Amino acid sequence: MNIRHSRRLTLAAGLSLALVVPLAACAETSEPGGDDTLSNLESFTVLSANENENLRNQLDALAANQCAAENEVLPLEHQTTAQADTVQTITLRASQGALPAHFIAGTAQVRPSGDLGQANLVLDLEQALTEAGAWGNVLPAAASTVKNVYGHMVSLPYQYNIEGIWYNKAIFEEVGISEPQTFDELIAASDALLAAGYQPFAMPGSANWPLTRLMGMYIHRNVGPEAMIDVRDGNRELTEPEYLAGAQALADMAAAGYFGEGFISTEPAAANAAFLSGQAAMKYDGSWFLSNINNAEENQIGAENVGLMPFPGVSGGAGDINHWAANAGTAHAVNPETYDSRVADWLVCITENYGAQALESAGVISGFAVNSDVTGVPATTAAVQETITTIEQTVLWFEALFDSESNSLASSNVSLLTTGQMTPEQYMTELQSSLDSNR
Repeated sequence: MNIRHSRRLTLAAGLSLALVVPLAACAETSEPGGDDTLSNLESFTVLSANENENLRNQLDALAANQCAAENEVLPLEHQTTAQADTVQTITLRASQGALPAHFIAGTAQVRPSGDLGQANLVLDLEQALTEAGAWGNVLPAAASTVKNVYGHMVSLPYQYNIEGIWYNKAIFEEVGISEPQTFDELIAASDALLAAGYQPFAMPGSANWPLTRLMGMYIHRNVGPEAMIDVRDGNRELTEPEYLAGAQALADMAAAGYFGEGFISTEPAAANAAFLSGQAAMKYDGSWFLSNINNAEENQIGAENVGLMPFPGVSGGAGDINHWAANAGTAHAVNPETYDSRVADWLVCITENYGAQALESAGVISGFAVNSDVTGVPATTAAVQETITTIEQTVLWFEALFDSESNSLASSNVSLLTTGQMTPEQYMTELQSSLDSNR
């Protein structure tokens, strides 16, 4: 019998965790897929954000139907915390040895270098689900994204978003454009759209992130899927020519007028309207944009005229057009100290059924396989869900692995880059200096 000893964390200065103190006899648990030793759990307690009512609704629906047997053995119980208080709440609960069976957590906390990761307080879900015979219920794209973001498979992908270029099929057909496969083709298509009187891109420049996304995707296509991981780890620098090319490409797109007049102050709602009214032919956005596309009052061009394509490849680059940018929402980890066969059964049931349940009842795309027929799902949503099932590897967005100070700098300076007030060299040099000083 392999009995795992509980670990408690001692609070250091502030709320950071500094010391792990092994305790001799708290909750006895079985290793994933191991013996029948049960923990002292009396419920399958899930701690989620106050704001995430949909997750609670979906789990309640599973508990009443597909997971009724699991719920009979170990009843589902909800606990909540404000999203903004997540790190503080989890730090306190961990220090008290009182983490729930399944809990929301901060991104940095669950990484291998984070407080929970270092203390082995997050379950390896790939190992657990593989041993339970349920790993196939997690889509490869979602697994890739979770590992990219958190450094290992420690979060269930209740939400899953891919990012790409939404385009107006009718305008493309009118102008004689096919989906660009290379960045050069994207530039040629943009020039053709301008000549035909269309704004190539709807660009909410006030939000900044759509601009850095384009730059980041160019870099991933040019350098390869490890581009930003290598920067984080100090193996590459943003001032190298292959990275500078991304900043130059973005600056050139802005200078060519692809984003329209006054794009730098355009609000997201105005950019959505420009695309959904047919004023602009393309828009870089995530799959969360489906809620706008599927809104008949908002979408004047018709959902049937909206397509989604990945950011194109860069000629001679090491990246792959099939490496979509993606994110998997907030971390939802499992407590290894209370993991037993009853919790394992819950995880198997969730991974088997959540994908279809959330898609049919709420139109939510998750990182789980859709294992049963669903009805009433808009065609565009179904197409995106189908696309996700074909993705094997994903990449993160430009700032995803930056420290908070550098993350803010990347966003605030991108407006200067795209208005010509800062050169690509100045932009990347200042950003690299910030990364170096925050290591």
